[in-house]
Amino acid sequence: MTAPGLEHAVAALHAGGVIAYPTEAVWGLGCDPMNEAAVLRLLAIKQRPVDKGVILAAGALDQFEGLLDWSRLPADRAEAVHASWPGPHTWIIPATARVPHWITGAHDGVAVRVSAHPVVVALCAAFGGPIVSTSANFAGAPPAFVRDDLDSALLAQLDGVTEGETGGLAAPTPIRDASTGAQLRA
Repeated sequence: MTAPGLEHAVAALHAGGVIAYPTEAVWGLGCDPMNEAAVLRLLAIKQRPVDKGVILAAGALDQFEGLLDWSRLPADRAEAVHASWPGPHTWIIPATARVPHWITGAHDGVAVRVSAHPVVVALCAAFGGPIVSTSANFAGAPPAFVRDDLDSALLAQLDGVTEGETGGLAAPTPIRDASTGAQLRA
């Protein structure tokens, strides 16, 4: 898939930029998760504290290689996570030492999702790995379910926008603790 704006968005990601892109439910903000300056800029734009952590989205499970410590999950819990992907399910999974603090925030785990959304899959494939996925709104403001709802003040601070439409979910993806299955966000 080549969504309009995809090449520009991927170039922006590689250059340390922050982009907007559609996800399963809402428009997201993304950047290179291993680029501290990019993540801190994204958080400053969003007005979100670093200690909350951010979600990483990938288009394929192998894009998380070396980041998730599956050995710290019971086998049945790991199977439940794998069975839910690709799809609109975000899980907190124990992180390896490779996951930087600006991603995990004040947490031991990392929030991850293997998406089936075609724009997310295409972005991650072209970028070569997972990207940050947080709603494209200022902290405390309602999320944008359609592109026209994106705040113009937010858009003015971004380095790219990938065209496309959200996947039509009525709410952001649920977040669950992979160790227990407990739902942390409905």
